[in-house]
Amino acid sequence: MKFTEARVLFLARESLAKLRDEGLAEISNFPLALRQARELVAQFSEQGDEIDAIVRRKISSIKRGVVEGSNEWTILFKRYRDEELRKKGPQQR
Repeated sequence: MKFTEARVLFLARESLAKLRDEGLAEISNFPLALRQARELVAQFSEQGDEIDAIVRRKISSIKRGVVEGSNEWTILFKRYRDEELRKKGPQQR
């Protein structure tokens, strides 16, 4: 799923505010932290798009043809997505 720049900014701002408000982080330079958080959210979104494309290619390569939206397709999508996430690791750059 592709996030708009406004959505990325919203998610970054809300995440930082929640961390600050719950006392989980002291943020001395909020603009700098916000810039870094925006980059992380954007990277996360892009990585998700890449994994989604890889998984869809894997499913479409199955010879018997799995119909998108079917129970089998959903199960395969989750399984292949989990495999790809394990391959990528927690934070690949």
